[in-house]
Amino acid sequence: MPLPSPPGYADGSLADVLPSVAASLGVPGRPGGDGPFAMPPARRGVVVLVDGLGARQLSRRYGHAPFLRAHRERTRTVPAGFPSTTATSMGTFGTGLTPGQHGMLGYEVLVPDEDRVFNELSWEGGPDPERWQPRPTWFERAEAEGVDVARIGPGFFDGSGLTQAALRGGRFLAADLLAARVDAALRAVRSGPRTLVYLYWGEVDKLGHVHGPESLEWTAELEAVDRELARLAAGLPDDASLTMTADHGMLACPHDGRVDVADEPALRAGVRHLGGEPRVTHVYCEPGAAGDVADAWREVLGDRAHVVGRDEAVRAGLFGRVAPEHLARVGDVVAVAGGDFTIVDSRRMRPQLLALLGMHGALTAEELEVPVLHVPARVVA
Repeated sequence: MPLPSPPGYADGSLADVLPSVAASLGVPGRPGGDGPFAMPPARRGVVVLVDGLGARQLSRRYGHAPFLRAHRERTRTVPAGFPSTTATSMGTFGTGLTPGQHGMLGYEVLVPDEDRVFNELSWEGGPDPERWQPRPTWFERAEAEGVDVARIGPGFFDGSGLTQAALRGGRFLAADLLAARVDAALRAVRSGPRTLVYLYWGEVDKLGHVHGPESLEWTAELEAVDRELARLAAGLPDDASLTMTADHGMLACPHDGRVDVADEPALRAGVRHLGGEPRVTHVYCEPGAAGDVADAWREVLGDRAHVVGRDEAVRAGLFGRVAPEHLARVGDVVAVAGGDFTIVDSRRMRPQLLALLGMHGALTAEELEVPVLHVPARVVA
């Protein structure tokens, strides 16, 4: 089954959002000048990332989001990057680089020198985050140029492996409820004459995973997010811009439409480690076994997934240009689910993960496309 088209990174993607906001604040170093997002100058900027708020899901629920609907004409749809998953997208967002360049290539990936797989989201037992992802973030770049940078999220994010790898720089402000985070953002944006504030909210993603995207629970959370975004926009100083984006979308994946590796001996033969996630599996093979493994996976999965070798995945541009030091993090074989199909492994996946309905990671528009809304400052700096 041939691969679908890779994300169109060159035409503007999640990688361009934070660099463009930083450039509007006068932070130099953005390759290609203004790039695909030419944002007017501002003295201050607030960037909100709503985890799991895909562009396709939002467009079908604009009736529940009057603030976002009112700014629909200012909203672009761009690819998050591949895989369309939080750990990878946070690397893309924070560094302004495509996945192959920052090297955070999935939910679970191989540490090649240690021959083990670790979870890039939890970072439990993971490598030193600043060695794993050493490229500077745009928060660090902004701070180095005299911008007061504040990042707002749950307290356990402060100093976590994922945060240190993808989002380091500036100061961290802990707040739990969304209203408290908006209050913190409104204080932080006024804390200096030149500020960059980042606010993260994850409940849309959580509810989509458990109940499905666009479920009643998901929709109620979208309504709450929309109200707080409206309050945030109304409370900003005149010289501050507001940007809202997301890290991926989502689609419902019924449990009866999946394959469990634990039940398929052919999918285990020659396999040393499995990584990735249910929509994109990195298959790390025993030496010399990659060809046979790819054939076996194609035979079992048929037209439900795109199964390619590492070289083909890299040549196709799925991850953007892949830095040589990151090649071994890509599976020897990569299986990209189509439709609403998933690949699970009940031998190693937690029951909570196996129970989820909403999934993401692959190349469908439902998963890949995210919104980028930019509301310029009312007073140009």
